Amino acid sequence: MTDLVGRRAECARVEELLTQAQTGRSGALVVRGEAGIGKTALVEQACNTATSSGFLVKSSVGVEAETQFAFAGLYQLCGPLLDRVGALPDPQRDALGVAFGLRAGPAPDRFLVGLATLNLLAEVAEEAPLLCLVDDAQWLDEASAQVLAFVARRVSVERVALLFVLRDSSAGDDHPLAGLPELRLEGLGAAEAQALLAASLPRRLDDAVRDRIVAEARGNPLALLELSHSTQSAQLAGGFELPDSLSVPRRIEDGYRRRSATLPAETQLLLLVAAADPTGDAALLWRATSHLGITPEAAAPAEASGLLEMDTQVRFRHPLVRSAVYQAATPPDQRRAHAALAFATDPTVDPDRRAWHRARAVQGTDEEAAAELESAAGRARARGGVAAAAAFLQHAAELTPEPSTRATRMLDAAQAKHDAGASEAALELLAGAATGPLDALQRARLGLLRAQIAFHLTRGSDVSGMLLDAARALAPLDASLSRETYLHALDAAIITGGLEHRRGMVEATEAARSAPPPPGPPGAADLLLDGLVTTYTDGYAAGVPQLRLALEAFCADDPAAEAAGGGDTRRWHWLASRTALTLFDDDLLHTLAHRNVRLAREAGALNTLPASLLFLAAVSVLFGQPARATDLIAEETAITQATGGVSLRFGQLLLAAWRGQQTETVQIHAAAVEEAAVRGNDAEVSLAQVAMAVLHNGLGNYAAAFDAALRACESLEPPHINLALPELIEAATRAGEPVHAAVALDQLDSRAAASGTPWALGMAAHSRALTSTGPGAEQHHRQAIELLQGSRMGAYLARAHLVFGEWLRREGRRQDAREQLRTAHELLSDMGARAFAERAARELRATGEHPRKRTAQPTDSLTAQEVHIARLVATGATSREVAGQLFLSPRTIEAHLRSIFRKLGITSRRQLRELPLS
Repeated sequence: MTDLVGRRAECARVEELLTQAQTGRSGALVVRGEAGIGKTALVEQACNTATSSGFLVKSSVGVEAETQFAFAGLYQLCGPLLDRVGALPDPQRDALGVAFGLRAGPAPDRFLVGLATLNLLAEVAEEAPLLCLVDDAQWLDEASAQVLAFVARRVSVERVALLFVLRDSSAGDDHPLAGLPELRLEGLGAAEAQALLAASLPRRLDDAVRDRIVAEARGNPLALLELSHSTQSAQLAGGFELPDSLSVPRRIEDGYRRRSATLPAETQLLLLVAAADPTGDAALLWRATSHLGITPEAAAPAEASGLLEMDTQVRFRHPLVRSAVYQAATPPDQRRAHAALAFATDPTVDPDRRAWHRARAVQGTDEEAAAELESAAGRARARGGVAAAAAFLQHAAELTPEPSTRATRMLDAAQAKHDAGASEAALELLAGAATGPLDALQRARLGLLRAQIAFHLTRGSDVSGMLLDAARALAPLDASLSRETYLHALDAAIITGGLEHRRGMVEATEAARSAPPPPGPPGAADLLLDGLVTTYTDGYAAGVPQLRLALEAFCADDPAAEAAGGGDTRRWHWLASRTALTLFDDDLLHTLAHRNVRLAREAGALNTLPASLLFLAAVSVLFGQPARATDLIAEETAITQATGGVSLRFGQLLLAAWRGQQTETVQIHAAAVEEAAVRGNDAEVSLAQVAMAVLHNGLGNYAAAFDAALRACESLEPPHINLALPELIEAATRAGEPVHAAVALDQLDSRAAASGTPWALGMAAHSRALTSTGPGAEQHHRQAIELLQGSRMGAYLARAHLVFGEWLRREGRRQDAREQLRTAHELLSDMGARAFAERAARELRATGEHPRKRTAQPTDSLTAQEVHIARLVATGATSREVAGQLFLSPRTIEAHLRSIFRKLGITSRRQLRELPLS
């Protein structure tokens, strides 16, 4: 790249991005800076360099007026590449088609659209390296910005470079592109500024004027050029003009405004129509201006002034020209321009843009324009553009003349705002909706949405009560929605650890007893609601049969069975999975945890997939499958980094605790508890205490384990109690707290009898053995091992062998003890439970036997992500299949495989399948 004046380092940084992409190392770079600082010049030079180097260059430009059109920016970039969409898997191809309005279908998850975009770019880059240039990214519509940020965080070896141009003042730290590598452009130094000024002027400047221009421009290149060209000749000679306090971008904008104001009236109106149209479509401009009686000759003065360029596209010299022209126009002229554009826009080809222009042309209210915007909102939502739908609905409400219809649209707009993540804005719309006439159902919906927003924003202890109030109001109006709201209220009470005063868990479930019956055959969610109500009001034993029936309904393979309750029950799989812990049912737990991940994968729902992966990781730890847990946690971490989300810590916490990694566990625990407290999630705090109890029981710190387990048992949520009770019994027995051990054992025995699963009965027998002496203890130990062998709970089975071996050694039966301890040591070592394994090793050494040392494994040299990919490929999955599961491109998977083969000293997938990777 030829260096721009004063931009040698910046040019080198961009050139490095291109060079790396050309050699197969994809990357992204965000060029940030104030308006006029030289961002456009830098990327234009990058574009020229890329083209001369054999790159295919595709671009998109964010336009302020386009922010309400979902995926508009993404379509600019990908539209010319859609001839390659046939190479994508069907779900990804369908997702792009729906997002771009090219086909009908359910609204796709934005991250599935992101994966489709990533793979589309990767396919194109197979032929030539690809530069994707996104200018004015601060004005991208939200859906496009989120998708492109996902792609930027996910590219690896696809020969793709993504270059974003972002104006500083228009995008904060919450912008989707925040966190990507940045190149911030600062003002030019005095010497560079003087050199640029000298090169741009045909005559020599008076030194005083030159110094004033350089000082006032503050190193902004566009300001230097505009100030020098706009300064009158008399001022060039003397430099006596008084300075003003305008900022540089505002000063530049004012200069463009003054320049356009000198043009003929027809030309000014033509410029306004061009500024009001974000597409830059010249044919559309000519149709609109013809409707206004403006001839094509009116464009000549605008082109001669350097403000506008026209061929098949209309391009302003700088985005500030567009904003200067539009802001300088009077509101009547602005409405006149939008009316002409609405007239010129084909309602069958682009109904949304026509509706938008027509709405901008309205003064006051207009029901027809509002109705068109409402229809546009429906189309945007169908494409997955929830934020765009919210904006359309809000504008529709503002244009609606009839009060009740206006209130209805404000309520719908508030729902869409909340769904788009703008909950604070949703609350403002709710306040407006509340002032209008609403019927009873709408009032109930308003209360429900307020409660849902409160749950999202605060997780406060009053949220469940708000949900209960909404559920009661909905009961006579919408039975299905009322029952779902009651279920949400119970879930909120469980998560927050109960409500203050009378709004306790018992009161919540008592209130839920009054839920209306389902309007049709009960679905899985209906059965779950009834089962939870029974469990909390009539006791654990009474609720088990109903809960089991509910979870079996969730496990049904027929999607119609899921929707039998009147809606999609996938949102309740998370609660159903946790309820399987309540039942001590490892088979249902296994099925639901895996199903939860599968459903999230199939939907491309990367907003829910990370939590599903971490829950399955925690379950895998209990199953004695730490390698599987490690893979899942690695996948969750990678997805969270790619989506810019906040990683939950409880999968890592439980895994570290079972592995006996004290320092790591303590650190993760502290961070997890702090984050859970901020979210108001007392249930997560209790789960963190379970992990600490496991850690300290493994290390033999029984007093600390007792304290942590006791605090965990204070949680109202049964799953955490079920996990905490065995830890409490072991710790209390070893720490000299027999009374606490006896009370906990009574609870565990009662739950095990009601559950009846091998896991529950095995844990009860195991805990009974810990509190027993003599021949009875041995019987309980053997019974625990036999029962747990019939379950999936490998980690607890290994610990049962350990405590039996410890008991046998204390009884002086060294030979019998060795057998149990040897088994325990092997199982615990293989699953990486080092603290528990060391307990077994110490006991073995006390019997006179030296435990075997762990042998090196083939996977020891691989990263966590490489291990995960290796295991998937070893099952026979293709690179494309693995890429789809991990939200990567096939080319990235192939690159990882080459690294895996090199590290393992193999050359084929067949050899990989022959290695012990579990």
